[in-house]
Amino acid sequence: QVQFVESGGGLVQPGGSLRLSCAASGTPISIYHMGWYCQAPGQQRALVARIIRSGTTTYTDSVQGRFIISRDNAKNTVALQMNNLKPEDTAVYYCKADRTVLPYDTYWGQGAQVTVVS
Repeated sequence: QVQFVESGGGLVQPGGSLRLSCAASGTPISIYHMGWYCQAPGQQRALVARIIRSGTTTYTDSVQGRFIISRDNAKNTVALQMNNLKPEDTAVYYCKADRTVLPYDTYWGQGAQVTVVS
């Protein structure tokens, strides 16, 4: 019954913004380190941003200063605010959850399409 479901994807022009959300159900999101990954066609899935339980964040160089990852444990959600979007950001974005207490399970969301085109 544990699920992580993404929402908020869509089509946007270069320079625009989108906000993705990952909602947990069947488990408190507070016990997970969370991350966002992207995957373009024919490419390997790659880390975009990560937020650990303490709230400390890390970003891949290509999105540093443009994207912000945040968590709201009370709402059981993690968000990715994407600003100043570029065509090369076009990909499917996946929410990843890493449980920090036994059992150390990993969960993936279903993916959200983000398309940046003029």
